[in-house]
Parts: sequence; C-alpha cells; structure tokens
Amino acid sequence: MTTRTLSSRKHIAVVAHDNKKAELIEWAFYNKSTLARHKLYATGTTGSMLEKALDQNITKFLSGPLGGDQQIGAKIAEGKLDVLIFFWDPMESQPHDPDVKALLRVAATWNIPVACNRATADFLLTSPLMHEKYEVILTDYSAYTNRRLGR
Repeated sequence: MTTRTLSSRKHIAVVAHDNKKAELIEWAFYNKSTLARHKLYATGTTGSMLEKALDQNITKFLSGPLGGDQQIGAKIAEGKLDVLIFFWDPMESQPHDPDVKALLRVAATWNIPVACNRATADFLLTSPLMHEKYEVILTDYSAYTNRRLGR
C-alpha cells in the first residue's frame, strides 16, 4: 500500500466559478483565522479576491478558463496540493467544463479531500484531521496502466 503524508499545515487550492465567488469570499472571511494556518493557492481572479479579503498571501495560478484548473490539477498530481475547495456553479454551463471534470478526476485519483459547496467546506475545515498529519492511501493504478499499455 502506497501512502502520502499530509502535514498539519495543508496546501489548499481554492477555486470558485463566477456566480460562486461572493459566497466563497464570505466563507473564507468567516474562516480567516483557520485558513491562515494553511498555505492557500487559487485560480486568477479568485486568488486576487481572497488575498484582499483575507490579507494573506495567496499563490495564484491562471484564470480557470485560461488553464488555471489544469495548473491546479498538475500540482495535485505532483503531490504539492492537499485539499481542493471548489465552489462550482451546478446551474451554469462553463466553457471550460472539460477542465473542471478533469480537475475533479485528478483530485479523486490522488485521494485528496474535495469540497464543492459551503456545507462540505465547513465540515472539511472543522475536521480534526485538517490540523494534524494525515496519511493518504493512494490507489495502485498499475493494473489499469498495464492493461492500457497492453502488458
């Protein structure tokens, strides 16, 4: 069994679709002191808004539609992000929906916690596991990979 250890200070990616940005910023401001204990990353506009609201340095990627979702997915695959908080809009079709689906697939593949709405983000952020070391169990996909490669 392969594992990866998440430190007590998590690396949290924060993303929000346009119609959810205000809700995310309000949630983040409410949780400002808790979020300050962790390292935050975000896509373009969301990151700028968070930085201003939280008075905390945010590592910013490109805007989601311009590749920011893919950048976050790559960091998850590299083991450099531990948690994904993604307030996505289920009622609005997004021009980059394939990127969003890919991001969620990568997060599931690498078994990181994902919150897609405020209630789940509240549960996640208040979990005792959020503030201590945690061993993530990684799925062994070698059989899948070998099958795809004809081995």
